Amino acid sequence: MRWFFATLTGLAAVGGVGASFAAEPTQSGVSSEVSQIVQQMGTALSQENIEFKAKTLRVYEDKDGDYLHIGHNMNVEVHRPDRVAIVSNGDDGTTKFFYDGKEAAVLDVADNRYVQVPFTGDLQAMFEAVSERAGVDTPLADLLSGDPAKSFMSGVIAAKLAGTDNVDGVRTKHLHFTQSGATEMELWVDDNNLPRRLILTYRALPGTPNFVAEFSAWNFQNHPTDAAFEFQPPAGATKLNVPSNSEKKP
Repeated sequence: MRWFFATLTGLAAVGGVGASFAAEPTQSGVSSEVSQIVQQMGTALSQENIEFKAKTLRVYEDKDGDYLHIGHNMNVEVHRPDRVAIVSNGDDGTTKFFYDGKEAAVLDVADNRYVQVPFTGDLQAMFEAVSERAGVDTPLADLLSGDPAKSFMSGVIAAKLAGTDNVDGVRTKHLHFTQSGATEMELWVDDNNLPRRLILTYRALPGTPNFVAEFSAWNFQNHPTDAAFEFQPPAGATKLNVPSNSEKKP
């Protein structure tokens, strides 16, 4: 499983700290109880139409080598298999991400700059293409994959049920996961099999940075029109060039 540090702002300047998908290790350390909870969550998240909000907090290293936090509030709307619209309002500005099944576009609202990446395919393949070609990484992309449970468990070598907690007054199951590469994850899942909170800790990285996401306002009854996923460049916006597939270095 991979989780992206990078925000959607900065466009081509964004590098991202998303790890590539690793070979699936043995999961003998994962209890059947945890596997069942994750599978149920994956089923809930695999519905055709999804809308939710996420509040994220991540760590980044500044030019002086100090580790600082930055927060974002995200509104996400999905129509599977190949439509998504994300609006991210954060400490570093507002970014909008659109994919209509034919083209992905990312807009930095403050700078009025955008990139467009022609692409046809499902959401997971699209996010990977945009990351590779435009250097733009999308937080929480794995929740939107075709198989969220499989994406979440990729790289996990051990997992346990840590207990039950209340998150904002909602009863949840508190799960703990260990990934290969010294990454730890904590996940809180409510009685509707929906994630309420996620924390990742990167123990192998200097400063032991972490990523925190809190989820709310889950809605599976939304019926968005195609127009909700189509990008219209604002007046005066500057388009940034991205390399085509043929222009990428081997």
